Amino acid sequence: MPAIKINFITYLLVFLTTSIAQAQIVKVIDGDTIHLDGEKIRFSGIDAPEMKQTCFKDGQETMCGNAARDLIQNKIGNLQVECVREGKDQYQRTLAECFVMGESLSQYLVRQGYAFAYRQYSKKFIPDEDFARENSMGMWDMTFDFPWDFRKAN
Repeated sequence: MPAIKINFITYLLVFLTTSIAQAQIVKVIDGDTIHLDGEKIRFSGIDAPEMKQTCFKDGQETMCGNAARDLIQNKIGNLQVECVREGKDQYQRTLAECFVMGESLSQYLVRQGYAFAYRQYSKKFIPDEDFARENSMGMWDMTFDFPWDFRKAN
């Protein structure tokens, strides 16, 4: 009998240790930036609206930046985020493509119409942007400024 108790306790300790080691702290900053265990990660190849950026539909103002952030936050939920790091940007943020359950968060955001292919740096997400535009997804169903134009003007 004592051997069974020890094996169960050992199993329980290993399980809890493994679960704790895999726990992540993910904070969504905006549509294309997260903090993952304290590391600031900027999604490479896309550009999402700024947090203070607004869009208009049928005369109604919408906070597009908040919508992009909320979309990513809801997609991540409590799931594990895996990132393929590609280097650093001029602000020393890690550039990466991040995934939840094998699905690219960048591709998801662009296909939903709340981010754009950042053609200056990558052509990877152009088909996803074309899909969103052709189907009037997200911001493509509104009047908006591209994030790079919004930053320049503000």
